[in-house]
Amino acid sequence: MQVFYIARRFCVFLLIVWLAATLNFFLPKLSGQDPVRTKLAAEAQLGGHVQAGMEQMVKEYEARFGLDKPVWRQYLTYLDDVTHLRFNYSIANYPRTVNDLILEAMPWTVGLLGTTTLLSFAIGTFLGALLAWPRAPAWMRWLMPPLWALHAIPFFLLGLMLLYLFAFILQWLPTFGGYSPGAQPGWTWGFALDVFWHALLPALSIILVATGGWALGMRGMMVTTMGEDYVVFAEAKGLRSLTIFTRYCLRNAILPQVTALAIALGQILSGAVLVEVIFGYPGLGALLFQAIRENDHFLIQGIVFTVIVALGIATLLMDLIYPWLDPRISHRGG
Repeated sequence: MQVFYIARRFCVFLLIVWLAATLNFFLPKLSGQDPVRTKLAAEAQLGGHVQAGMEQMVKEYEARFGLDKPVWRQYLTYLDDVTHLRFNYSIANYPRTVNDLILEAMPWTVGLLGTTTLLSFAIGTFLGALLAWPRAPAWMRWLMPPLWALHAIPFFLLGLMLLYLFAFILQWLPTFGGYSPGAQPGWTWGFALDVFWHALLPALSIILVATGGWALGMRGMMVTTMGEDYVVFAEAKGLRSLTIFTRYCLRNAILPQVTALAIALGQILSGAVLVEVIFGYPGLGALLFQAIRENDHFLIQGIVFTVIVALGIATLLMDLIYPWLDPRISHRGG
């Protein structure tokens, strides 16, 4: 029964990925724009005149990118490419491939957003649990208004505020980029410290906003859990307060949080787009923003498909391990 359930869920995962990939292919074509012609025209304008032989160049590049074929042939080629994780050349960065650009930007986004997501989850979940616990210190009640206020501020707006305060006014932190200009990337402590220094402001803008959301969600679940019969029974048995808090309340209230964490981890590949753009951080979010500005269809499709697969895998894994987290849930009824 469990093997059948896993196989069925995997088939649903493949179906969702196929549907999303199909939309990912056709939606950019609905704009009606010719990405090759747009790119060549923009480069010609930089020279102050329209280059001779524009039509021949357009036809040559369309043939190289496979855009001269019928749509159904392009679609089949696209499905074959995404099955093998090939995403053609980048129109705006030719002859570089989409795979190369994504692989360069992915470690920056995963490192920044993966770390900030886990930190904000851990801090917010712990604070939310304590805020709902009657025996928590009284001073923690003062944390709720700041958490509410910070959670209501968008990532990019708080990033602009922090940038203005710490980079322009106090001049404590750098304003732009993933590392200092002229620095040589490498596995050295000096370069690692430089990267950390540049990531501090975008990381703070994400953590300060996201922590409030995790805390408010956990607080609501804790309030609900503390009214359950098994918690009342545990108190009647005279169990220690710490045991009731950790084994009865926290353990059951954290399950929806874990589900939300899996989805959040699946979304980190898309990046906090505006945060990366504001700070000039060389991640997938800034790369996607650049691709949209330059109408680079292949790069947009590659990034969006990567995000789709990451979300699908995160959801699938969470669906499969959820019975392990909560024994009351079984695959037999799926």
